Amino acid sequence: MSDSEVFIGSIDQGTTSTRFIIYDRLARAVGSHQVEFTQFYPQAGWVEHDPMEIVESVRICMARALDKATANGHNVDSGLKAIGITNQRETTVVWSKSTGLPLYNAIVWMDARTSSICRKLEKELPGGRTHFVESCGLPISTYFSALKLLWLLDNVEGLNEAVKKGDAIFGTIDTWLIWNLTGGVENGLHVTDISNASRTMLMNLKTLEWDKSTLDTLGISAKMLPKIISNSEIIGNIAKGWPITGIPISGCLGDQHAAMVGQSCRKGEAKSTYGTGAFILLNTGEEVIKSNHGLLSTVAYKLGPKAPVNYALEGSIAIAGAAVQWLRDSLGIISSASEIEELASKVSSTGGVYFVPAFNGLFAPWWRDDARGICIGITRFTNKSHIARAVLESMCFQVKDVLDSMHKDAEAKSDKTEFLLRVDGGATVNNLLMQIQADLLGSSVVRPADIETTALGAAYAAGLAVGVYTEDEIFATGEKLKQATIFKPVLEEELRKKKADSWCRAVSRSFDLADLSL
Repeated sequence: MSDSEVFIGSIDQGTTSTRFIIYDRLARAVGSHQVEFTQFYPQAGWVEHDPMEIVESVRICMARALDKATANGHNVDSGLKAIGITNQRETTVVWSKSTGLPLYNAIVWMDARTSSICRKLEKELPGGRTHFVESCGLPISTYFSALKLLWLLDNVEGLNEAVKKGDAIFGTIDTWLIWNLTGGVENGLHVTDISNASRTMLMNLKTLEWDKSTLDTLGISAKMLPKIISNSEIIGNIAKGWPITGIPISGCLGDQHAAMVGQSCRKGEAKSTYGTGAFILLNTGEEVIKSNHGLLSTVAYKLGPKAPVNYALEGSIAIAGAAVQWLRDSLGIISSASEIEELASKVSSTGGVYFVPAFNGLFAPWWRDDARGICIGITRFTNKSHIARAVLESMCFQVKDVLDSMHKDAEAKSDKTEFLLRVDGGATVNNLLMQIQADLLGSSVVRPADIETTALGAAYAAGLAVGVYTEDEIFATGEKLKQATIFKPVLEEELRKKKADSWCRAVSRSFDLADLSL
């Protein structure tokens, strides 16, 4: 078969939408479809999804992408070799093995309802907030799946009894999708990959297994947890009843880990994905590096059952593109996300306005769940263009905070070559955003020709497992850099430092605001 007759499918299940993309062997998309699904906000700080709606969104995207590829003259039916999955991480689902139905809505990664559970554990456990860091690399935070699972066990009627009977099982979105794709109640596979497992707080980073001591401490039954597998191996075939059947699922990674593969990030290389949140990962090779500056130690990827593990330092930012959605949906300042670039370009600066999007607290490197969003420096001179530009700057300042911490932890600047940040995600089409990022960092930003590297990374992992790709092909960066757009800093160093100082002052003003009266 020629390169144009071999195909890999990629399910990209994000925080606000699901996509299915079909790639040929040259990583060219030949058919794709995307649908948005409902976001539920039952209370302030709570965010939920309907797991059944997510499953249906995958079904729709799969069928429509196939139709589009066929209409474009591609014989996908005979050339499709494998399916890869990438997903929003930490989002937590519990469901019944016997009925296949969720026992509660999915609790989304940015949901902050578990803050009281976090405070209780911090007080009770001898290690406080960092009690589990030695085993899992993660602090106690509302962010991670284990705390969401504890809330479900405490609040969903009948769940504990269902766990005892062996009927209730837990998973992140990858697990939920694989279980449904491989048969559901008819012997669906209950598995998760190493990258998603590393974000639960329950997996030991060294043994790559569920940590018994952590499970005992939290009172979580191992019976409800999925089997942990690598990111690139044949997991199982898609069952009857789907638009595609009999094709192996052979790649699975959390979205940020998939982007690392899609961006060909080897040891010492970093990427930043700009989506609902922003996520910066630095590949630290086969070594777990502990952070002293508010970052997370996590898995990067393990591309095969016998392949070595690559680890990473990660800085997670809760609100990035979501702030643009807020301007659109809640304030009506823009009518579409794409309008923000033109609006912000009408002014050359924010006019001294600083926006801190701590809607549900701040993640790395601050880790303040008592922070709340603020917009300061407003004068009579301020207009909506200044606010739009401040929103874009807030995304870039947060990325800079994380990268500064990464440099301190991993001593990345000991290498005298120029540091290039690789970027991806939907927001990176905004040229102004990318230029602001380069200016605030004082270093170049590299945007690949294909900014949707998350779906591509899952396709690479799936293709690797079935022999469509080799690792050398996946990590060959020369040609990719030739096709990339590079944004170089033009802001003067003195002004860069002043702006960074002002941002830090603004962030400090956002602390301890969670208890403001309604």
